[in-house]
Amino acid sequence: MKKRTVTVVIPAHNEEKYVARCIGSIRAAAEVYGGEVGIIVVCNRCTDRTAEIAEKLGARVLLNEDRCIAKVRNAGISAADGEVVMTIDCDNRMTSGTIREAVRLLNSGRFIGGGAPMRFERYSFPLYLNDMMCRVSFAVTGLYCGIFWAEKATFTEVGGFAEKKAMEDAATAKRLKACGKARGKEYTTLRNNFLINSTRKYDDLGDWLYFKLMIQNAGALARAALGNRGDLDKLLDRLFYDYNG
Repeated sequence: MKKRTVTVVIPAHNEEKYVARCIGSIRAAAEVYGGEVGIIVVCNRCTDRTAEIAEKLGARVLLNEDRCIAKVRNAGISAADGEVVMTIDCDNRMTSGTIREAVRLLNSGRFIGGGAPMRFERYSFPLYLNDMMCRVSFAVTGLYCGIFWAEKATFTEVGGFAEKKAMEDAATAKRLKACGKARGKEYTTLRNNFLINSTRKYDDLGDWLYFKLMIQNAGALARAALGNRGDLDKLLDRLFYDYNG
């Protein structure tokens, strides 16, 4: 297999508890791949030891102040020097064949890029329901998320991640899928590897978290659909941009 240079971009907000294991999973995947793999950790408003730990583990660290996960990822993509770029959130991990499989699919010439299946690091009945909802959604829409992977030139062509505070992953998958269609290529997902999805929010706030939030914040969701995003943005800040669990 042709070995291409790869850069893995990790957005991180106060992730000192998780950054070492995320980088460790990438290092393991890089060893299986056998090619050159660089890691960029984009420290977003970090006030803990995330940057220090990442640097000690050999990652390149960028500092970022945006309150938008898409902009954080895009900062890393812009700085990447690999021919292939992958993204993974800092509290998650990749399985050992992830990089090799993604590059193999790109080398085939059939695919513009893709995502990865997601599996929780532990399961319960509500987490199983969440898992099934994700699997059905991905199967129906084809907008695979999780770990994103594509050539850097492709990310540049589509304008990187759609700069939204939420649902940026699905919007970005749409961009990549449309780009692939224009080139006669498919947007796909890994088949033999997957994202190991952190359960830290569920551990902290309960396994029924997102089902409860949908019920408790039905009004905010409805208002956001009509153009008033104030309450929804506050909820997103609490769950994502200010969360330090």
